[in-house]
Amino acid sequence: MTLAQAAPGYADVTAQEVIFILLGLVAVAGAVLVVTTKNVVHAALWLVVTLAAVAGSYLMLTAEFIAWVQVLIYIGSVVVLLLFGIMLTKAPIGGTAGLDGENRVAAAIVATALGGTLATLMVDAFRKAYIDLEDFTASGADETGTAIFQHYVLPFEVVSVLLLAALIGSIVLSRNDEGGP
Repeated sequence: MTLAQAAPGYADVTAQEVIFILLGLVAVAGAVLVVTTKNVVHAALWLVVTLAAVAGSYLMLTAEFIAWVQVLIYIGSVVVLLLFGIMLTKAPIGGTAGLDGENRVAAAIVATALGGTLATLMVDAFRKAYIDLEDFTASGADETGTAIFQHYVLPFEVVSVLLLAALIGSIVLSRNDEGGP
């Protein structure tokens, strides 16, 4: 039985689209496991799976430079830094009963509603948008740098400030408040 016989209307689905969907499912499943696992080290390893799936998605979109930056910077540096931070601090690695919230169901409902609203808005906003991949060649470092620093300067700087705030927050949280440095 062919795909056209099994599912009429889906005969033009290519292998690239199937792989892209599978990578998206792996990324979403890994992200869910990052936030639901009780072991911090396991969460960091699930983050590696999620970021690797995102890098694979970039490869499927022919953005090889961005994919390698994703692997080198995020997987190679950020996750290793996170694991070193876990090992060097005296943070509990396993689950701690006092830190678990009792509003998991309410949080899941709010997160699902927010995700559904965001997905609906995105689909509605870009329903008629079309990207011609034949003309899309912004996978090199020159084109990527030009796109980031000409067209996307504000989001790039917002992410920089957000990362700085996260760094300052992690320093404040890891300080020893019992008197000495």
